[in-house]
Amino acid sequence: MKINLKNGIDKLIFGMKQKDVEAVYGKPDRNYKDEDENVIFVYNKFKMRLTFYKEEDFKMGYIVASSADLELFGNKLIGRNIKDVKKDLAQKSITKFTQEEFDTFENYFNEDNWLLFQTEFEEVVKLEVGAIINDKDEFDWKFGKK
Repeated sequence: MKINLKNGIDKLIFGMKQKDVEAVYGKPDRNYKDEDENVIFVYNKFKMRLTFYKEEDFKMGYIVASSADLELFGNKLIGRNIKDVKKDLAQKSITKFTQEEFDTFENYFNEDNWLLFQTEFEEVVKLEVGAIINDKDEFDWKFGKK
């Protein structure tokens, strides 16, 4: 599954509504609300959790994924050493990461692309991608744009 920075993953495009996602991937395995009343869809088969923001008319704006099929710029991510992943990204001029550590995990966050890698023992175990916030401090929804 291809990660499309600033846009989504595979056929998922930031700004889709729940019905749009279900039309592509079917009903989720789990569907619940978080503490902010956002709707969360969980797809076990794709190892993805999608967040639909209540304050944004329930548009999908965040994806957490851990499938071994995930690819960015043609490179697999899950299970790879973070140093190698960062080397690949540097070739695409993605070099700025904020690093945060907790327990045995480390997060590497690139704000320009709203991309976060979670690692354990220096190996990528999960990634998160989010919709971009523009200069007007609003979400830059991609779904439905030409």
